[in-house]
Amino acid sequence: MKIVLGFLICMNGFAQKVPDTFTNPILQGFYPDPSICRVGDTYYMVNSSFEWFPGLPIHRSHDLVNWEKIGYGLNRSDQIIYKDGLKNSNGIFAPTIRHHNGIFYIISTMVGQKGNFIITAKDPSGPWSKPMYIKDAPGIDPSLFWDDDGTCYYTGAGIIDGSQKEWKGKNGIWMQKIDPNKGILLGEKKQLTYGHASNARWAEGPHLYKIDGEYMLLIGEGGTGEFHAVTVFNSKNIWGPYIPNHANPVLTHRHLGKTYPILQTGHADLVQTQNGDWWSVMLAKRQIEGYVTLARETFLAKVKMTEQESGITPIFNPGVGLLQQRQLRPKLPWTTVPKIKERDDFNEESLDLKWNFLRTPNSQWYEVRKGKLEIKLRPTVVTQFVNPSFIAQRTRHFNYQASTKLSFDTNKTNEKAGLVIYRRHGNNYQLLKEKNKISLIKVLQKGNKGEFKPQIMASVPYKKEDVIFSAKVEGLKVQFFYGENEKKLIPIGDTNDYTILSDEVAQKFNGIYVGMYATSSGKESNKIAKFDWFTYHKTTE
Repeated sequence: MKIVLGFLICMNGFAQKVPDTFTNPILQGFYPDPSICRVGDTYYMVNSSFEWFPGLPIHRSHDLVNWEKIGYGLNRSDQIIYKDGLKNSNGIFAPTIRHHNGIFYIISTMVGQKGNFIITAKDPSGPWSKPMYIKDAPGIDPSLFWDDDGTCYYTGAGIIDGSQKEWKGKNGIWMQKIDPNKGILLGEKKQLTYGHASNARWAEGPHLYKIDGEYMLLIGEGGTGEFHAVTVFNSKNIWGPYIPNHANPVLTHRHLGKTYPILQTGHADLVQTQNGDWWSVMLAKRQIEGYVTLARETFLAKVKMTEQESGITPIFNPGVGLLQQRQLRPKLPWTTVPKIKERDDFNEESLDLKWNFLRTPNSQWYEVRKGKLEIKLRPTVVTQFVNPSFIAQRTRHFNYQASTKLSFDTNKTNEKAGLVIYRRHGNNYQLLKEKNKISLIKVLQKGNKGEFKPQIMASVPYKKEDVIFSAKVEGLKVQFFYGENEKKLIPIGDTNDYTILSDEVAQKFNGIYVGMYATSSGKESNKIAKFDWFTYHKTTE
């Protein structure tokens, strides 16, 4: 008995062993433009969301490695409406999250509609206020900074002195005082920089810090592509001049070519731990066989603040200078969080936080009822700039399988429901149950331009009401399946090209989602598609 008890204790201790390292990215899949703040021993992070709703996903962590989604900054239609017509990769751009005097602030941009705004909350999990739109705040990527005297400053990306045509891609960072509780800019604007060097492109994503009495401006440059970089500027005075640091760019992978496993690093934010250590979150991309299929993800890097000739200089991953796939973790209490559920049986009263919509649902066209997700067929379709009857989650792995059980029957050719893998309105796959058949449809718009026509890749007769749909992605290929039994699925069509959903083909800023879809294809309908469950899991990596 003693031997058995000792064995169990040893096994339990082994199971709870705290790792010395962590693996990047810390948020897998479509989580670009991260911003971070700390309150006590707790860290909060927010990311861009573009045309997906709810917007501004918020995560919480105690160790900077394990993150739990706790809510969204924009999750109510009375806050914000992503109107029909809002294009791909428009919507909610790069946010900043900060905490001051007991209040959380998120400042962001609604591209394609009303511009820059602030929302506030006492609890980062919500509820968040309605947006306060800021008048006369041109450009994107706003940020907030409070100085020691309590004065708040707005920094944003844009040119306010009319010099933007001096060279192609010229942009800059400007600053102005702001009342963050009213969303009102105060006093005069001032242009702080145009980038760290002559001919610098797309200065954006500014964050201002005060470290050891010195002001440091951290920005992204080069565009969110292969030339992306992080640069810093130093000043002894809040209003400048902000002098480019001689160490610039302080972080970039643009000199490594396209074969390095981590690409296009940039758009960073900094946080100091309760122990005094500095860490940075930033976006970057991982590739597989030369293609990016997971869009921009959130990475973590150690930072050492040094005093150099230029002033305060952040050194990213000292001695290495590059993002690492695996490195020593922060010296913080290891705190695990609940894993994202692989299987959703729709037994809760509301949808899990992982589920998103394209643009804002302006009516209640879905319901979780009796262990099923019921989706109304509406005239809207995923190939238009609308809010279709489509509920989806981010893909998070190079190799994964997504499956769902559908109950749906129709005698009309316009009524369809099924499984969709979606990158853009012009780049997606649709596995649909129709009248007496199942069809696999490929939608391809090359280079985000021009006309496109959905192409039927395969079609098979099918008359039963219930069907299981599945998609298995292995790198750059995807195979679709259907069947009556989850254990006996039948391939439909050949293996298909997954690269049509990649950055290189689809382009722009958003990421790949997979989920459940129903449509009446331009006509009114009273039909409902019922989804019994949905699974998403990593296969191999």
